Amino acid sequence: MLKKIGRLDNEAKKEIIGLLDTIYNLLDDNKKAKAEKKLLELSATPNYFIREFVGKELINYRDQRKIMPIAKKMLSHRLYGIRATALFYFYQRYIDDAEKMIDILEDTFENVPWEAESIINEMWKRYPDLMKERMKKWVQSDNSKKRALSFHGMENIAHSDPAFIMEFISEAIDDDTMEVQKKITHILTQVARVNPIIVFPYIREWLCEANEKRIKTIWVSMKKLANIVIQKNRREKSQEFVLLTQQTINDWLNDENENVSKMGERLFHIIRS
Repeated sequence: MLKKIGRLDNEAKKEIIGLLDTIYNLLDDNKKAKAEKKLLELSATPNYFIREFVGKELINYRDQRKIMPIAKKMLSHRLYGIRATALFYFYQRYIDDAEKMIDILEDTFENVPWEAESIINEMWKRYPDLMKERMKKWVQSDNSKKRALSFHGMENIAHSDPAFIMEFISEAIDDDTMEVQKKITHILTQVARVNPIIVFPYIREWLCEANEKRIKTIWVSMKKLANIVIQKNRREKSQEFVLLTQQTINDWLNDENENVSKMGERLFHIIRS
């Protein structure tokens, strides 16, 4: 009996492969309706890992002409698990055709948000240059969920291209939706932890002409970074991060810009305690 939650062990994977073999045999015998019914039953699960495994395994069936129309129908099914399984199938199918996969994600991200985020994160690892190009368009969307999703997974280039991230955030720093603001504070915190020397000058620049909303966004990130500095757990921080954050806060204390100096004062109270 497959678990409703949790990762799959080898026995569970063998069980699923056995169920898929039954489905494939039905397709071989041109019993499409029965095969589709069994596939929907297998996919209609709350277990993320089953959906992922089933979706990706479907690519191994030898006659993809029979799988494709079923998967297309599944992508718009009323049940979440079935839609999610189909999305993983398409990701595996178009794993070497990133443009095609991004197009599919554009059509499905609102209906399959968890799996879309997972796939987008992987695509930042595999296709960073293409993701930079396409996410620049997403962040300009009228859809706030799409704008928020444009930030997801960007921490994967925090080491390799922090300047891109900071310029990207600059374009959206004053977005008036909570979804986008949460994404900004998350990615800002992540990139500052690995590349503080790049990040802090940008933040100071944003603060100089900041309104109350922007100051709040920056405060959420900087407060988290200051708290990391005083943590005892060394795995959360590098010595360079600690020293640069402390130095930046001290510099901001005496900054000529009122917004910057006030932020420095608030942060100083944290690292001094």
